[in-house]
Amino acid sequence: MKQLGIFIFDDVEVLDFAGPFEVFSVANQLSGYNLLEVHTFSYDTLPIQARNGLQVVPDHSISSLPKLDYLVLPGGDGTKKVVQNSSLIEAITPRVLNSEWTMTVCSGSRILGKAGLLEQKPYCTHHEVYESIQEMVPSALPQPTLRYIQTDARLWTAAGISAGIDLALHLTELTFGKELALATATYMEYLPYLDQHAR
Repeated sequence: MKQLGIFIFDDVEVLDFAGPFEVFSVANQLSGYNLLEVHTFSYDTLPIQARNGLQVVPDHSISSLPKLDYLVLPGGDGTKKVVQNSSLIEAITPRVLNSEWTMTVCSGSRILGKAGLLEQKPYCTHHEVYESIQEMVPSALPQPTLRYIQTDARLWTAAGISAGIDLALHLTELTFGKELALATATYMEYLPYLDQHAR
C-alpha cells in the first residue's frame, strides 16, 4: 500500500485539503481500498481549526507519521504562521525531499519557498499570493495563467483552492493511470477534468 499524507494546520483553507483528500480517497475506494492509505497530519494530534471554523482532528503528528510516498501541502492564511515555525519547516522538508511527489495547493507554495525549494523554478499559487512568494523567493518563476505546473522532478504546485482538485486528478492519472482518474472524476461529477478528456 502506498502512503499519502495531507498536512493540516490552523487556518488551512478547507477545499485546499478536502479537495485532494476526496480525489485520492475516491481513487482508493474505486480500487477496492488496496491502492493507498490517505493520512492527515499536523504538528501534533490536537484538533485544528480550519478556515471559517471547521474543526478537524489529524490522524497523526508529524513525528508519528509513517514514511510517505506522496505528500499534499495545502494553503490558507495559516501558512503565514507555518513558515515562521522553523522546527516545523525542518520536519516537513525531509518528507518533501523523500516523497515520490509532493503537491501544493494555493499558498501551500509558501512552505516550499521557505524550505528553499522554489529557487529559479516555475510555480503556481493563489492569485493573491504571488507577490508574497516573490518577496520570499525573488528568483522563483511565477505562472499566474496556469491552474498547475510541474515545478521540478518531484514537485507540483497548483493555483488557488479548487485548482487542487485539478492537480490531484492529474497526479492520479500520472501515478495510477488515466482509467482510474476518469472513474474518480466521474464519481465526483467533476466536469473540468471530464470535459478536458472528452475533446
